Order: sequence, then C-alpha cells, then structure tokens
Amino acid sequence: MAKSRLYIDEVGNSDLGASLNPNHRYLSLTGVIVSLDHVASDLHPRLEGLKHQYFGSHPDDPVILHRKDMVNQRGPFAVLQDPDLRNAFDAQLLNLSATWTTP
Repeated sequence: MAKSRLYIDEVGNSDLGASLNPNHRYLSLTGVIVSLDHVASDLHPRLEGLKHQYFGSHPDDPVILHRKDMVNQRGPFAVLQDPDLRNAFDAQLLNLSATWTTP
C-alpha cells in the first residue's frame, strides 16, 4: 500500500461572534489526501516550477501561496498587479490543478 499524506488548511474565524462582517464570521476547513509518490513525481515539481516562473521562488527562500497575500498582491505577489501576468498565472494554476488527480 502506497503512503499518503493529508494536507489540511483553514481560513476564516472560528469565533462566530467576532465580527459583524459575514465575510469574516465563518471558518472553512479543507483537506486533501495525496499519494506521496504522486506528490514527489508530479504535484511538487510542477507547483514549484510555477512559483519559480512567476515569483522567483527558490529552495532557500520558497514562496508560500497564501491566498490573502495573493489577492492583495503583497510581497512576492506584487507582480500580479499586472493584469496580463495575473490572468496568465491564474489560468496556468487552474490548468495545473485540473491535472492533479492521482492516477
């Protein structure tokens, strides 16, 4: 049996009374189970290549895809202020994610 890893991410606020803004009142928890072989052979190299291409990510200083920073175009994501570059990155990321299914 191949080994797998569970990747979990959360976004939002678990304290429902913390904000009157409905966009800040909810917590979302997402998990994805991926074969470690698939991560090593496909997912990791392709995602790192994309991050290097657009943000100059380097193994000694890797870029972490934080949605809030990407949306606000902060830090390494400031390059996404260029609409053409942003559209190209978004399209490439969506195309890659569509191929990330374990065979």
